[in-house]
Amino acid sequence: MKNYTWVLQLLCLLLFCNAKAQTAKTSRIVYQDAAKYFLNPPPAARPGVLWMWMGSNLSKAGIRKDLEALKQEGFNRTTMFSLADVTTPWAGSIANSPTPGLISWTEPWWKMVRYAAQESKRLGMDFGMYNGPGYESSGGPWITPELSMQEVCWSKTPATGNSRISVKLSRPTVKLRGHTPWPIHNPITGVAEIPDVASRQTYYKDIAVLAMPEKGTVLTSQVIDLTKNMQPDGSLNWDAPAGNWIIYRFGHTTSGTLIQPAQWKATGLECDKMSQQAVDFHLNHVLGEIKKHLGDLIGTGFTHLHFDSYEAGTPTWTPQMPREFLKRRGYSVTPYLATFAGRVVCDDKSDTLKFIRDFDATVKDLYRDIYFNTISKKVKAAHLTFLCEPYGGPWRQNEIMPMVGKVMTEFWTHGGKYSPYELDETVAALRGAGQNIVEAEAFTGDPRDSKWDETPAWIKPMGDAAFCAGVNRLILHRFVQQPWDDKYQPGATMGQWGTHFDRTQTWWKPGKAMVDYWQRCQALLQWGKIAKTDKDDLLFAGTQAGSALKYIHRTDGKADVYFVANTAHQPITVTCNFKIAGMQPELWDPVIKTMRDLPRFESNLNRTTITIDFDDAQSFFIVFRKKAGTSLTVNENFPSKSIVQSINGPWSVGFDAKWGGPARPVVFTALEDWTKRTEAGIKYFSGTAVYTKNFNINESDVNGKAITYYLDLGEVKHLARVKINNNDLGVVWTAPWGISIPAGILKAQNNQLIIEVTNVWANRLIGDEQEPADCEWTPGEWGGAFLKQFPDWFLKGSPRPSKGRYCFTTWNYFTKNSPLISSGLIGPVSLKKNK
Repeated sequence: MKNYTWVLQLLCLLLFCNAKAQTAKTSRIVYQDAAKYFLNPPPAARPGVLWMWMGSNLSKAGIRKDLEALKQEGFNRTTMFSLADVTTPWAGSIANSPTPGLISWTEPWWKMVRYAAQESKRLGMDFGMYNGPGYESSGGPWITPELSMQEVCWSKTPATGNSRISVKLSRPTVKLRGHTPWPIHNPITGVAEIPDVASRQTYYKDIAVLAMPEKGTVLTSQVIDLTKNMQPDGSLNWDAPAGNWIIYRFGHTTSGTLIQPAQWKATGLECDKMSQQAVDFHLNHVLGEIKKHLGDLIGTGFTHLHFDSYEAGTPTWTPQMPREFLKRRGYSVTPYLATFAGRVVCDDKSDTLKFIRDFDATVKDLYRDIYFNTISKKVKAAHLTFLCEPYGGPWRQNEIMPMVGKVMTEFWTHGGKYSPYELDETVAALRGAGQNIVEAEAFTGDPRDSKWDETPAWIKPMGDAAFCAGVNRLILHRFVQQPWDDKYQPGATMGQWGTHFDRTQTWWKPGKAMVDYWQRCQALLQWGKIAKTDKDDLLFAGTQAGSALKYIHRTDGKADVYFVANTAHQPITVTCNFKIAGMQPELWDPVIKTMRDLPRFESNLNRTTITIDFDDAQSFFIVFRKKAGTSLTVNENFPSKSIVQSINGPWSVGFDAKWGGPARPVVFTALEDWTKRTEAGIKYFSGTAVYTKNFNINESDVNGKAITYYLDLGEVKHLARVKINNNDLGVVWTAPWGISIPAGILKAQNNQLIIEVTNVWANRLIGDEQEPADCEWTPGEWGGAFLKQFPDWFLKGSPRPSKGRYCFTTWNYFTKNSPLISSGLIGPVSLKKNK
């Protein structure tokens, strides 16, 4: 064996060298991971949607089409909510339903859920749902008054002392109307109101009977517990000391808080989230139904259970409160019950304010230890992921966050501006818990912001602002299940709520360019980890930037990636000072998927200074991953372009006659806004129009030259797909409104240019309002109107009576006088190249 020692040594050396080489190779792969993520985003970088199933308006064909459209567009997760027919903003109903038997959480509805799970499995998509009907909060028709959220109630009886008192204490009563935070369209009364809850008069449990001086501050030593003196019928005998007394009979009943906004027949009480019995019952029912109907699909076709942001209010009681309060706070709750009746109670160690703080702390403890802890354990045991928007409720966010499998935060589109809701606090808590993925319910809107007039360019800076705040996965609010034939568009809505991300949206297909942008951004914003930065990690010089520029910094220890976004709808040029030196800055453009070095920059001992030109709502990744060279350059970071020629003259423009457009292409002698045309079929057109023209290039002998040209589209309303000589160059959906033309595509003569321009639904809907009505509408609470009932012509599939109408939807934002939205290719269109 000794003769082979050298062989073993050689083998060991070779293995060592190979291992070292593999380590170096792995290191290089890690070093390049940012580029890999950017160029080929992983599945985790794909966005998701909140999938709204509106009342009984469901179909298997629609479910399949929805999921296939989402998959093709680049989404990979749906979270389903079963809501009322419309949200008005409250729960509303549409009469004369074509499918009235589809009631949430009943057997016919579960067949639809199973089909969605099967289709999700086929498509390789995540599918989950909310933990009950509606989106607020945890409950349903299966929750009895005993298991519902509770409130303290009381009656009071005056008594004069120094005598034996025999009295029958009246049972406390409360108003029939419960504590539901928002009205519901009540089909019984026909109005939107907070409904009466009969069990608030039929269900009641005693807590204690207390006597105390009639007026003034009460010492705990003056509180006399008479609970054992009272008979079941309320009769009380008591030898009262001298003085004037008040006898309080304290009890509890259901708070009458209803889930929202569910179908009327699916509406029920919220469960008591501080009661182990109630939470167990609710989750056992929910998970039992899921297992019964979807058991073989759990983990493949069905993956998660969701709990939305909390709006159910803070309860004032739970049956085990006396025991829990004593265990957690060290003193009895009983003498302080009078604080609920507005009395001031104190002793030498505590007072009313301390009790209120301690009671609030106990509520928070119970939400943590019972509600969240039970959800976490039971959902995990069911092999599902616990999704939650863990804010807005009576708990300490940092305590419950580690129990949540995937955390979502939230931002709105108020006034066209990024409007976060408890987002910063949630992101901070997530980072504190060491979690990397921050999901967000994204672009939630109301009728002031979302009236079938939203565009990707309008949406973009709000999403960018959320990225800079720490969000790295968008879950869109909302995507509505479209159950009907495709001729009924825009189709079903979530009533007045949400940005219209639907497969029936005019720009759904070209909007994939925006989804691709999100994927690239989210891939890099999930890569590495958030950098532990100080406030001067990146400085913006000059006042022009203002508050418009936002950024976030990630690193893997070897490379640094900054996402820098102009969130204003105006171009700005800003000098950026990065707290990095000796590294070559690169600019990665996530809109057009390009990566290039920035040649002009200054680097000193601890700073790199770069001047960056941002167009309207433009964003870039500035990446430092390789050592900077020593050679100087005079090249510009953003070279200006010169016009080679303007593309003027007539255009042939074809509109879709199915949506009211002219039957034949129309010649535009010059580019102009569709709404300025006299033809009603163009003025009110919504959808995609195809612009076509041929042009020559004035430059001599362009054929074969390695020149990259740039097609500047000027003003576009609202997206444009560009094709030249049968080459699809992609979709232009945001500034800068142009697209590069790769070398070799253009010819000297007879270049065919096709530009497919898509606008929004608003104009066609306004055009329809010029025609006689053939649907009935009910006014919404905050403007607009919802469909009162499905018309007979719709149910029969007959031609509609109003021949000039083309659209069908469940919510109407417009009148005949509503202003039209500028639409079309406005231009000017020109061919450019770098100077």
